[in-house]
Amino acid sequence: MLDRLVRWARGKSPWVCHLNCGSCNGCDIEILAALTPRFDLERLGVLLEGSPRHADVLLATGPVTRQIKDRVVRIYEQMAEPKFVVCVGTCGVSGSPFYPGYNVLGGVDAAIPVDIYVPGCPARPDAIAYGVLKLLATLNSQAQELVEEIEATRDTVGLIYMPEEIEEQRESAQTPGPGPSEN
Repeated sequence: MLDRLVRWARGKSPWVCHLNCGSCNGCDIEILAALTPRFDLERLGVLLEGSPRHADVLLATGPVTRQIKDRVVRIYEQMAEPKFVVCVGTCGVSGSPFYPGYNVLGGVDAAIPVDIYVPGCPARPDAIAYGVLKLLATLNSQAQELVEEIEATRDTVGLIYMPEEIEEQRESAQTPGPGPSEN
């Protein structure tokens, strides 16, 4: 009974904490735009929270460097279970254009597990909102209905990626193509 109540409460009012790992602030501005009245994640109960101890969702931007990796892990560990991570922006997804630099380890998943990837430089506010909604759909039937409505009426291909899709893309990028044909 208590688990059901906690699941219902988390689905009705998820709190997000924003973590900038060293991005250019482009994605940070777009995260704030996703919370403003035009995209209005707050109508679904999403609230921006300053402390990871009170947050359910971590919105992480920027590449992970050797210097910030321990801080990212510490912030992730401070979050209560169940916790979710949404990686926002191209540099958060892959570390690009900074990776492979001498101090850049890669994207956010080089330090912590990621649940949803939102690509773009900067990521669009509607894509960020859709990624958070897709995450909430696992907890809330109202959010699930909204996600289904969005997917039925709009083209959502490429707005977000799940971890499996990112791994497939990374593997296909590392697989060498066919060599020169012999005649």
